[in-house]
Amino acid sequence: MKKVVLAFSGGLDTSFCCIYLAQDRGLEVHSVIVNTGGFSDEELQEIEKRAYALGVKSHAVVDETEGYYDDCIKYLIFGNVLKNATYPLSVSAERVSQATAIANYVKKIGADYVAHGSTGAGNDQVRFDMIFNILIPGVEIITPIRDLKLSREAEIEYLAQHGVEYSAEKARYSINKGLWGTSVGGKETLTSHETLPESAWPTQVTETESRKVELTFEKGELVAIDGEKLAPVRAIQKLQAIAQPFGIGRDIHVGDTIIGIKGRVGFEAAGPIIIIKAHHTLEKHTLTKWQLSWKEQLSSFYGNWLHEGQFHDPIMRNIEAFLADTQKFVSGKVFVELLPYRFQIIGIESNHDLMSNKFGSYGEMNNAWSGEDVKGFSKIFGNQVMIWHKVNGEVEG
Repeated sequence: MKKVVLAFSGGLDTSFCCIYLAQDRGLEVHSVIVNTGGFSDEELQEIEKRAYALGVKSHAVVDETEGYYDDCIKYLIFGNVLKNATYPLSVSAERVSQATAIANYVKKIGADYVAHGSTGAGNDQVRFDMIFNILIPGVEIITPIRDLKLSREAEIEYLAQHGVEYSAEKARYSINKGLWGTSVGGKETLTSHETLPESAWPTQVTETESRKVELTFEKGELVAIDGEKLAPVRAIQKLQAIAQPFGIGRDIHVGDTIIGIKGRVGFEAAGPIIIIKAHHTLEKHTLTKWQLSWKEQLSSFYGNWLHEGQFHDPIMRNIEAFLADTQKFVSGKVFVELLPYRFQIIGIESNHDLMSNKFGSYGEMNNAWSGEDVKGFSKIFGNQVMIWHKVNGEVEG
């Protein structure tokens, strides 16, 4: 019997795939779940039980949380990446890490096929297919939900016919949780005008009083919260736990899918949004004008290319090297105030702060040059444009 590795989450789509691949396709199903920081040990145990109850031959858990941070999230922070100035790529980045880990698992067990539960309308189908084609080009890809064009109702009915009950209420919202945020999709996000109800958000708002938090960065990485030293992954998790109950970082992202249609998805990502904004503020104090300018341009490309699944393009390693090099002096403390549904960056402290009063104060006196120096500089700085206007001004007018 031929082996198929199924990217498994325990949700509706991959539950359908388990039975379909085994019973309709006659394959030996080996499910694998890639944990990118979104599952507790208890949840992983429940998912394993579900997989075996659905008839898989084997089930494996691959923990990619640290690798996900080291290979991907770190550079999203260095680049202050927010897709369409809104979305911290919570799922986009995660799918790249998961697809890569699944491809490696396929090679490890020598499977003939690889399967995933993506539909035919979203980005994930392209991300998974493309990365599998890059890393395991000889392995055939099976996508039951896409190929059969199934609705969620049809999947629930199919499972019921095979003795598996799946709550229609549970299927109302598609929730994906990871280290870099949680996405929420439902009937409201299929429209252009509706928002998610309060009950749809995975974390309910329980904090009502303001709270101040001190974030410490070293070379661009978050390494301490309120003075407590933490590894970056743990720091992200702790800040998320502190800030999410405020309802911070909730939004709906509107974006262009890889296949050319517009889509909306809700997300809650308090930790990522605060980290990116705090890190960017620290950079504005510690980097030069042109470092910030080129970072913004390259980071935008990096985020877009990652969003479209192109993580394995060698240009991404080139940009990562640039981003890492810019972080040499991005160290210091950032002070943040958390309030219900919002936060504000209060300020920073850094030994590398370029806004030093040793060189003068903006809008006040300066210590490095005279007024006569500025007169000469201003004349020279605008000289070429002045010549252009002298030569062409009358013609243009």
